[in-house]
Amino acid sequence: MTTERVVRINEMLRREVAEALFRLINENGFDVAAVTVTRVVASRDLQHARVLVSIRGDAGEQRRMLALIRRHRGDIQDQINRNLRLRYTPRLLFELDPSLAKGAHMLDLLAHMEQETGETQGEEGAAHAGADAG
Repeated sequence: MTTERVVRINEMLRREVAEALFRLINENGFDVAAVTVTRVVASRDLQHARVLVSIRGDAGEQRRMLALIRRHRGDIQDQINRNLRLRYTPRLLFELDPSLAKGAHMLDLLAHMEQETGETQGEEGAAHAGADAG
């Protein structure tokens, strides 16, 4: 199977899984708005697919919501099987994707550094103003 086809299938699976999460999981405490399907990586033979999800919240909340998603894996696969015309419907393996959290952490670090730089420049500006006045 060509790499281009696998990429297209990964994207189709990503969209279908996201829609299936929205439609199928209606349990109390499951906030579908807190879940983002970031990526799907299907094996070349389409027997398996890793579904990477990002879940907003603390570690306990992430584990709880990931367990709910995993519990509905069969329903999600059935939905994909009905909506996509594939010879094989890959077995979905859900994993937590830390990349969005890492990105948010990096943005926080940059904002903190920017704030510190602004404060340092403000102090230097005040020192120069005092020297110019004298």
